[in-house]
Amino acid sequence: MTTPSAPAPVRIAIIEDEPAVRRYFMQIMGMAEGHDVIAMAPDLATGRGLISLAPDLFLMDIGLPDGNGYDLVPEIKAGCAAKVLIISSFGDRDTVVKALSAGADGYLLKDSSPQQILDGIAITLDGGAPVSPAAAVYLLDLLRAPAPTSPFQPSAETDARLTQRETELLRAFAEGKSYKEAARALNISPHTVGTHVKAIYRKLEVNSRSDAIRQAFRS
Repeated sequence: MTTPSAPAPVRIAIIEDEPAVRRYFMQIMGMAEGHDVIAMAPDLATGRGLISLAPDLFLMDIGLPDGNGYDLVPEIKAGCAAKVLIISSFGDRDTVVKALSAGADGYLLKDSSPQQILDGIAITLDGGAPVSPAAAVYLLDLLRAPAPTSPFQPSAETDARLTQRETELLRAFAEGKSYKEAARALNISPHTVGTHVKAIYRKLEVNSRSDAIRQAFRS
């Protein structure tokens, strides 16, 4: 009888300009098995060279010496299949929205606990979109905003709008909830969650929860 092999470690690249913070992230990665930091960069220029390594996940700061971290996100998405989890001290509305609009898969603040960071990594790799509560407020505000209306909108546009329940589900995902957690929060079955998710993906023309959240407030 063969012994099942251990799962491959998660390959992580870190883009952060502060040496002390890089060491802190390294310590956090060492707290859990299966997290392999393959490279680190202190700025955008160096970080751009890490895309060819095709890590599973980028941990990225926003305020870098040569620009904003979210400016690199589209290049990462175009160059490899890596997820991007922003970990920044900036929690203002403009920065959060720009980062998520650029394609970041999650947004955590640096005052998050080590376990919250590890959980955020797991949620991101699982297709979720973890957002720190202080930053999620801005995302929820955007989701609550009424959709613009126009007498020239075709009926298909009206049909494509998310229902109240679908919007509530999207908010739950924005808070980092899993399918089961969202089902409990909304008092519906996981099967019903799956039905709503399919409708959301169809209406927004996306294939993942993180893409659905981004597309909802881009619209």
